[in-house]
Amino acid sequence: MMGIDRLLKVKLGPAVKDICLRQSSALLSPLKLTVLDDHLRKCRNLREFNQILSQMMVSGFIADTFAASRLLKFSTDADFVHIDYSRHILDQIQFPNGFIWNTMMRAYAQRNSPRSVLSLYKLMLEKNVDSDNYTYPILVQASALRSSEFEGKEIHNHVLKLGFDSDVYVQNTLINMYAVCRNLGDARQLFDESLVLDSVSWNSLLAGYVQIGDVQEAKRLFDQMPERNTIASNSMIALFGRTGRVAEARQTFDEIPQKDVVSWSALISSYEQNDMFKEALIMFRQMYAMGIKVDEVAMVSVLSACGGLSAIKEGELVHGLIIRTGVESYINLQNALIHMYSECSDIIAAQRLFDANQELDQISWNSMISGYLKCGLIEDAHKLFDSMPKKDVISWSAMISGYAQHNQFAKTLALFHEMQLEETRPDETTLVSVISACAHLAALDQGKWVHAYIEKYGLQINAILGTTLIDMYMKCGCVENALEVFSKLKERGVSTWNAIILGLAMNGLVEESLNKFLEMNRCGVAPNEITFIGVLGGCRHVGLVDEGRQYFHSMIQIHNIKPNVKHYGCMVDLLGRAGLLKEAEELIESMPMAPDVPTWGALLGACRKYGNTEMGERVGRKLIRLQPDHDGFHVLLSNIYASKGKWDNVIEIRGMMKQHRVVKTPGCSLIEANGIIYEFLAGDRMHPQIVEIDRMLDEMAKRLKMEGYTPETKEVALDIDEEEKESTLYRHSEKLAIAFGLISTSPPTPIRIMKNLRICGDCHTAAKLISRAFGREIVVRDRHRFHHFKQGLCSCMDYW
Repeated sequence: MMGIDRLLKVKLGPAVKDICLRQSSALLSPLKLTVLDDHLRKCRNLREFNQILSQMMVSGFIADTFAASRLLKFSTDADFVHIDYSRHILDQIQFPNGFIWNTMMRAYAQRNSPRSVLSLYKLMLEKNVDSDNYTYPILVQASALRSSEFEGKEIHNHVLKLGFDSDVYVQNTLINMYAVCRNLGDARQLFDESLVLDSVSWNSLLAGYVQIGDVQEAKRLFDQMPERNTIASNSMIALFGRTGRVAEARQTFDEIPQKDVVSWSALISSYEQNDMFKEALIMFRQMYAMGIKVDEVAMVSVLSACGGLSAIKEGELVHGLIIRTGVESYINLQNALIHMYSECSDIIAAQRLFDANQELDQISWNSMISGYLKCGLIEDAHKLFDSMPKKDVISWSAMISGYAQHNQFAKTLALFHEMQLEETRPDETTLVSVISACAHLAALDQGKWVHAYIEKYGLQINAILGTTLIDMYMKCGCVENALEVFSKLKERGVSTWNAIILGLAMNGLVEESLNKFLEMNRCGVAPNEITFIGVLGGCRHVGLVDEGRQYFHSMIQIHNIKPNVKHYGCMVDLLGRAGLLKEAEELIESMPMAPDVPTWGALLGACRKYGNTEMGERVGRKLIRLQPDHDGFHVLLSNIYASKGKWDNVIEIRGMMKQHRVVKTPGCSLIEANGIIYEFLAGDRMHPQIVEIDRMLDEMAKRLKMEGYTPETKEVALDIDEEEKESTLYRHSEKLAIAFGLISTSPPTPIRIMKNLRICGDCHTAAKLISRAFGREIVVRDRHRFHHFKQGLCSCMDYW
């Protein structure tokens, strides 16, 4: 038998056709329309279909329009006949009527080939074939599939010219097309002007409002419906769930007289989308107990709920149900199972599913990567990421966010640069992670580049992205840039206000910080716990004891916020810095919860500042007994002893540290130069430019002496001679970073340094004098706050 391409290209001459007709007369004589229908009903595969087609071609029966229409209709409905095959058949029909054209166009629409539908319509017009009221719904549907309002309007014009606008079927598809294209104005106008409305009309317009999330208009239309059907109710449940109105979703569900599987699935999804995981599981159990056949949507939602609750036993039961119902091969369920097991920290089960799946899609790979990252298996995640056949923005975002969440900020930025080389456009999640990494590394140049990238491509800076930018600029000491971003934000959540309040306080602009707090209240934004950490932190930075007490009490009495350990820590630090050591200790003893490490550390630091050896020794030794592995307490107590020259006690504390294997966290300073982050440790000699740095350190020492600088050797907790102490001080990580900044950056660019510990007194004094001696602004961000050194002064006014 001929192949279809050869078969359809055969041109039979009259003599040959006559011979064929005689040879096949016994078979074809009864081949009337009813017999053809019978043959087609019995047709089970492409070979049998080809036999029927060849007989029609050879006999010339293909020229019969009605017979050809039946053949084409069967070919477009049969799964084993390719759509291109059907199109070849159409091309062989000599006089195809409107029904035949409609059949072919409908087939293209059903196979999601809307462009072919519209091309076929143009050909139909060229051949002067009359369209009918069945033609235009197909064409309008094709425009909707393409979300092409322009093409849809052109078809609408044809409808009006040919007078099919009164047909309710045509009207409904037009309403749906405009709704799909998010033009609810024209959709509503068509709806209001329609002389006849049926349930499809109401559902089409309602679906449009649901699609754009217009709850008010959707509710208004839903209430006006002459008869609410299950489809409309299901749409409203989905909308309510998507917009956080779960109670209304439940009420709508309860009011449905005849609930179908979609109703149950929509409500379960509503609970899951709003993190009401227990309720989702309860509804799923009820659905199953009532004998309702559970669909894929419900199973995906309930698996997500199991993951959210870390309810692995329930998840395994759902997994068993999936296997029993025979839908375990569905890729959406496979991905949901991988996600569920990952969320429940059973990464082995997730990996087993992933490895066994032969039809992995992009979501499968991304889910597995996210699972590894959630379980802290970063290297496994990166290996899988590297082996992906295709990476999309979600893949990149997952890895970049994973590195950021695990505090691997340098790798975060490196991977982002790799993403740029691959020319993949980042999304909001990616940019938030990258900007956050820049903030932690004080990588201002790279942070500014990301900000410029956002503006270049016209990306919308929403509340989350804006807040992250504000935080980054504040943590890099660029207050003006942060305020500029804040002023341009249209949407400001409480997190945005917190970022600006904490940032201003951290940078020493406490008055401006407290003014922003008052502005926040005037704007009707309720403060939260973090807000008051910023406010109280601002008070402690400049010693506003009375104001701090007032804000602390107002938090409880006016804003009904219960203070947590961090709020008490701020108050202890505020009192301790002001020398009110007794009051600070009494506040610690009155705390309703156990004091944390920073709270005790604040009091211990105050004891050191004010030379209260008796309280410092008592508090320090108590803390060492409570937490023998904490290096900070050992170091503070050792420094208290060292400041009083009690070297035997210093040696004792060091012996205790050695006994408990406590290692002091080394001082580390980061500085960015030409887009690269450099790290310096105390006494570091590993930098490739160490020779130039040493020369600059010598120059710094000369100019400091000219400024009257005397090293504060009491900062060195070592029983060594003064000369050795001075040498040690000169190689603190801050001074190394400053020296490198002086040789690698040019004025007026500020030298920006980030330090992992609190800046020491000697480095603070030296930085002030260096800023004047070299005429350079120096910005140091230590563990607690910013120090802006300029012309011999510091923004902290030496209250730190």
